[in-house]
Amino acid sequence: MKKALFAAAAVAAAALTGVLSVGSDAGSDTRPAQYVVLYSPHASTAMKAAVVQAKGRVLRANNRVGVATVISANPRFLSQASAARAIQGVARNRPIGTAGPKRAKLRPKFSEEYQQSLRKASRGLKAAPQSNAGGAYLHNSRAEPLAGKQWDMRMIHATVDGSYAEERGSPRTLVGVIDTGIDGNHPDIAPNFNRSLSRNFTTDIPNDPNGEVIDGPCEVPSCVDPNDVDDNGHGTHVASTIGSPINGLGMAGVAPNVTLVNLRAGQDSGFFFLQPSVDAFTFAGDHGVDVVNMSYFVDPWLYNCRGNAADSPTQQAEQRTIIEAMQRGIDYAYQHGVTMVAAAGNDHSNLAQATGDDTSPDYPLNTSYHRNVDNNCLILPEQGNHVIGVSSVGPSTRKSDFSNYGYEKIDVSAPGGWFRDTGWTPANPLGGVENQILAAYPKNVAEASGDLNPDGSPNNPFVVRDCKGAVCAYYQWIQGTSMASPHATGVAALIVSQYGHRSHGGITLPPLFTKAYLQASATNTPCMTPNPFSYAAFLRPPSYDTFCEGTPEYNGVYGDGIVDALRAVEIGHDLHVG
Repeated sequence: MKKALFAAAAVAAAALTGVLSVGSDAGSDTRPAQYVVLYSPHASTAMKAAVVQAKGRVLRANNRVGVATVISANPRFLSQASAARAIQGVARNRPIGTAGPKRAKLRPKFSEEYQQSLRKASRGLKAAPQSNAGGAYLHNSRAEPLAGKQWDMRMIHATVDGSYAEERGSPRTLVGVIDTGIDGNHPDIAPNFNRSLSRNFTTDIPNDPNGEVIDGPCEVPSCVDPNDVDDNGHGTHVASTIGSPINGLGMAGVAPNVTLVNLRAGQDSGFFFLQPSVDAFTFAGDHGVDVVNMSYFVDPWLYNCRGNAADSPTQQAEQRTIIEAMQRGIDYAYQHGVTMVAAAGNDHSNLAQATGDDTSPDYPLNTSYHRNVDNNCLILPEQGNHVIGVSSVGPSTRKSDFSNYGYEKIDVSAPGGWFRDTGWTPANPLGGVENQILAAYPKNVAEASGDLNPDGSPNNPFVVRDCKGAVCAYYQWIQGTSMASPHATGVAALIVSQYGHRSHGGITLPPLFTKAYLQASATNTPCMTPNPFSYAAFLRPPSYDTFCEGTPEYNGVYGDGIVDALRAVEIGHDLHVG
């Protein structure tokens, strides 16, 4: 982030003011606060009148689903607006989702995706490899230079001898990435990036009211980054796994010919706001996006409960509002032909037997407390209706130690990496680097994170550079269910490309059919043995141990199995859906 105008920073900071008071109205505090208001889509005029009556002002309204962002300095706005007949719910508008904050502010919750301490310690200790095909693809001139490092693509048969020979995806298939953004100028993304259709629904927030850095200084006066920028790196990694092209540079994605659309709903810091998330859903539905990837989950409540006894009435109302607003957006997208795929989460939890939550609320900082939860509480968007939930596996096909799981909670599984899998030992931790997922890395983030030498070469084994003539591109190794989800999204995009029909200049396939093909083509995978499976050998405590319920055809760890790109584009002729 670069220099900001003071006025823009002040406005953004004021938008967050007041979020530190949870559980009641702000009392004597008259500083402006933002709220999300639910209303009937057909009652927008009455909603606006009710907001004005409660001394608020509508900043943004999405009348497709009835979700609006409101600002008010009235300390009793929440209770007064909630009492209005035209308003169906009110919640303070704080960040409600995270994909992984900036490196400098990485919280323990996201350590599964970035091995930061080891990454820093390894700088200068081992030269990062440059372009190196290696492995089975060393002799194959048709493969991308880094294909030998893509164990994930070989696992799901997204290779030159696999699905690439049958179906690479159609440019008419639009894949939306709801994340921290996409670096549309990355050399291994740019050929498939649709800049004109991409949108940024967020506004950078420099600091919170206590001076804590959120996104850092704004780069532009409006604090709204261009629609081809990713100052975090998470969204770019996800997009690359889905659709990096076959262009003789670096790597290729699962569906290397599809069109990538940036639907940015995440802040640079990794937080997600409710309104941008909902707006991304409706935009996808209105603009013919076929598949969206959602590698994030909602905050401040890890589990959103409608009436948890440990929560205050205001907190209960807030969570009900989040659940309703998110589901409205998801329903709208689904009804408009969008297949939605989401990461299951990295808490190594059995989602079918949820018992406790010590994380929530995780924003503002240091406000969490213990809550007993049950299966009536939802982790969103993964547990929303119509969403395909994806768990993560490592190179051995065993469940990644961090991955959530659960009978009837997981639809499919996919390679998401597992640092401690095959080749890793406590004595040789760097042996686990390539057990993760390699995908595109924005150069500006690599520079800001200290991952490059002065000459532009990587200074640690977590970063790889590949050059084609004078053009160089960067990639990084990361793990997480965030990395598993885009593999499933890519396969879903191949399914749409292969079996969809042309519509309004694009291709469409009902989400119900796309999901049926995805599940039917997945590789049935039996539970790990022994069962329960212990992660003690990987230096994990008993809380990581996994009991897998079910059969090889369907179980709580793998769902209907590990996604398979080749089988997905071949199996449709044998299926009779609809």
